Amino acid sequence: MMRQVADYLKKHGFEAFAPRAVLFDMDGVLYDSMPNHAVAWQESMAKFGIRMTAADAYATEGARGIDTIRDMVRRQRGCDIDEAEAQRMYEEKSRCFHAMKEAPIMPGIPELMASLAERGMKIGVVTGSGQRPLLDRLLRDFGHYLIPERIVTAYDVSRGKPNPDPYLKGLQKAGSLQPWEAIVVENAPLGVRAGVAARIFTVAVNTGPLPDCTLSREGADLLFHDMYEFKDILDKLIDRTNEAG
Repeated sequence: MMRQVADYLKKHGFEAFAPRAVLFDMDGVLYDSMPNHAVAWQESMAKFGIRMTAADAYATEGARGIDTIRDMVRRQRGCDIDEAEAQRMYEEKSRCFHAMKEAPIMPGIPELMASLAERGMKIGVVTGSGQRPLLDRLLRDFGHYLIPERIVTAYDVSRGKPNPDPYLKGLQKAGSLQPWEAIVVENAPLGVRAGVAARIFTVAVNTGPLPDCTLSREGADLLFHDMYEFKDILDKLIDRTNEAG
């Protein structure tokens, strides 16, 4: 664990690792929602003549929905659509998603949130979604630990994941922090790439069907398979860095 921290510091030329905030992705991290999203993507895009598989949904997770749609249209139709048309298609995807049963909170997340709060860590959410019902649910479920000002959505940036912009905005919203003062928690390749590009210590928790190597090769500093495993290590990591400080 401390070896990975040392490797991270050396890679970026930072002198110290002093985490003050944890920036969570939403789908597949806070909520076990990716199976619903995969179905919604397939059903909604079929209405527009676009073929999208479950594998496509997992591979593009974390990106802004309109960016995913424009890319799929470009690849399958060989033409570009404007943002307004992509937004119209995305609204159909959102409608399909919200017609499904509400996805459960990811096992281990309540305990993890409580532990972070106990240690005085700030909590932020960085998501490619911009759906108001989902953002309202974040505050309903995690309002003890999360405030609206620390949520980054698709509409806060012009370039979504895998660009670093969403996590750089997350640092700003967490109190204008430096990269070495935060930890990113992701479950998707594009999200891991975004966290690494922002030079933040990036943890992958593989809660979906993708092979571990899909996340590791994007540069994740640590990789786990569930939130309980991650919580145990994170508690020790934060405690040790606090003692060192």
